Amino acid sequence: MTCSFRTWPGICLLAGIVLALAATRPSQAQLGQLAATGAAPAASRDEPVTFTADQVEYDRDRAVVTARGHVEAWQAGRVLRADQMTFDRNTGVSIATGNVAMIEPNGQVLFAQYAELSRDMSEGILKAVSGRLEHNARLAANGMRRTGGLLNEFSRIVYSVCDACKDNPNRPLLWQLEAGSAVQDTEHKTIEYRDATMRMYGIPIAYAPFFWHPDPTVPRQSGLLPPSFGLSSSLGGFYAQPYYWVIDGKSDVTLTPMMTTRTGGLLDAKYRLRLNEGTLTVNAAAGYQGRSPQGSFAAKGQFAIDDTWRWGFDINRASLARFVLNQHMLLGLTGDSYILPSTVYLEGFGQGSYSRLDMKAYQALSSAVAIAQLPVVAPRYSYSFTGEPDRLGGRLSVDTSLFNVVRYDGSSTRRASLTMNWERPFQGPLGDLWKLSMRGDTAGYDATSFQRQPNFGPRRNISTATGQVGMALDFRWPFMRDAGPWGVQVIEPMAQLVVSPRKGDSQISRVPNEDSLSFEFSDQNLFGLNRFNGIDRLEGGTRVNAALHGAWYLGGTMFDALVGQSYQTAPDRLFPTGSGLRDTVSDIVARGTFSPANWLDMTYRTRLDKKSMQIRMADASVTVGGPKLQLTGGYLYSAFNPFFFYTAAQPLAPTSAYFTPRNEVSASISSRWSNYRLSAYVRRNLATNQMDYYGFTGAYEDECFIFDVRFTRRLTSLLGDNGSTALLFFFTFKTVGQVGYRAF
Repeated sequence: MTCSFRTWPGICLLAGIVLALAATRPSQAQLGQLAATGAAPAASRDEPVTFTADQVEYDRDRAVVTARGHVEAWQAGRVLRADQMTFDRNTGVSIATGNVAMIEPNGQVLFAQYAELSRDMSEGILKAVSGRLEHNARLAANGMRRTGGLLNEFSRIVYSVCDACKDNPNRPLLWQLEAGSAVQDTEHKTIEYRDATMRMYGIPIAYAPFFWHPDPTVPRQSGLLPPSFGLSSSLGGFYAQPYYWVIDGKSDVTLTPMMTTRTGGLLDAKYRLRLNEGTLTVNAAAGYQGRSPQGSFAAKGQFAIDDTWRWGFDINRASLARFVLNQHMLLGLTGDSYILPSTVYLEGFGQGSYSRLDMKAYQALSSAVAIAQLPVVAPRYSYSFTGEPDRLGGRLSVDTSLFNVVRYDGSSTRRASLTMNWERPFQGPLGDLWKLSMRGDTAGYDATSFQRQPNFGPRRNISTATGQVGMALDFRWPFMRDAGPWGVQVIEPMAQLVVSPRKGDSQISRVPNEDSLSFEFSDQNLFGLNRFNGIDRLEGGTRVNAALHGAWYLGGTMFDALVGQSYQTAPDRLFPTGSGLRDTVSDIVARGTFSPANWLDMTYRTRLDKKSMQIRMADASVTVGGPKLQLTGGYLYSAFNPFFFYTAAQPLAPTSAYFTPRNEVSASISSRWSNYRLSAYVRRNLATNQMDYYGFTGAYEDECFIFDVRFTRRLTSLLGDNGSTALLFFFTFKTVGQVGYRAF
């Protein structure tokens, strides 16, 4: 804790109101790890007490043993230290005075000025007690009574995990819990308080006649979790009270009943299981939305079969998108609320190889998404292998796949494919670098409803096969100069010759397309043998790709840039209009990165029209500053809609729908200073001249306290709404609990 932290009175008052509402379970239950815990071993009355001291006296008449100076006695894992200790053999009572310290087998340490204990230290009283527990927790009390070695009863107790201010130790702690009495149950790992008051910097902010939390030594325990309450434009006022139930050492359940003023009740249940071979999580919810019963179900698991194979699943189903969206916001869940994916898979890992068999389906919850047009992939199989270098110095890689895509409204496609690639790098006598590549792609198709989306072909059903072989020779010749005080400069000409049969645009009308629907030409795929994302569209022909790469390294300054272009022997109408690759000479692609210091980094990618030099694509980002203050800006522009072909056929002539530009700018600022974290962000759509969203987050965290606030404003429509506003803030008193408020 830093001495300069200031607490806002309004925040403290709100925290006090929430704490007074209910006795809540703390963050140990909320963040409990799935690990079994065991109780500390109990002391045995039959074991002898062993002690050491600087001086020992024995009064035979009274049968009293007195030990003085650095006295240390131990029995069955318990250790007692004091300046002086007397032991009455008649009564079996030990009295310890002066700097008394009692160390428990679980590591808990109690300090006192006076202690009167039974022979096995399981019964007794202590005066002027203080204690140190796990996770920096400490307590102090006027006195303590010990019963059976299991219950510690404190009077006038103070509990906190906050460190005292180093500059002013007498200053009140950031927060502390005071009570008239408290009972620490070491068997059930709880601390129960009576007449409890929460103070922040000495100011009382909450009172509860009864309050309890787990002993800091236990990672998780059954009980009430902190409540969540707030306001919602669609739900009205709401209150959620989760309950955490530890089933056993490997599983638990969190039950969250919730009441809302507009839609009624909601019950959410989350089950977690952790085994040696894997994990399982099941989340189910039921409630009302629009005066009708609704529900959702999610299950995720992954299990190892052996060292090579594992299997898993991720199932998501729901009855209504708005119900899922509200559930996500109320419970802090993440994920899409109107398209739910489900998958089951089996995958294996070998030396240089990977294999996967899966099935995938989607559920649409919004009327904006046609359920019948969503694909069901059942099954899909893929295998990849990369071999060791062969006798010629080359390396062979193989990729094969099988899939079956079914659409109730659209094309259904079955495909089997095989891709083989061989690469051999070598170096010339003048430092020139070469790479020879040979690649072959084959694929067989069977498709029904080929005339429907996303193919929009001329026929209803087709069975076809396609293939492509190609060879490429890559050349790079880096020239480096050490210019002394002017740093190191690099100029690197780059060229690639690709030779393969020309496939032409006939693929559009006779080959289904599932993996090459979106395309963007940039410096990242300038030197690709096939510049499409997949193999359903195969680029052919003879072409030369050329670029000039340069770099300058001057102390802490770095500049790296590349500019390139592609030249082919004939136009290629396979690429979409406006892509920059349809003619014999392509558009110009470029990339530049400038970093003059470790606090500034700028990157810009672009594609320029080869004739007019107009910008067809731009992607810029800049980062300024460091952890204490960092600003990030981004700009994205694309002359056409890259997702157009998912819902429409490739246009023969330019259309307004296809040439809908994507034009947006984003910015963020973040700061991390000592115990504080702040950030703000915004994104604006320049094409519509409207803001998409903005928000900010802030947090303070030290060794005992966390305050977290988040605000988000979404201005775009989702599920037919008019945007949304969300405000969340949470107070976490470490080892005691968390309270929060949500409004959206």
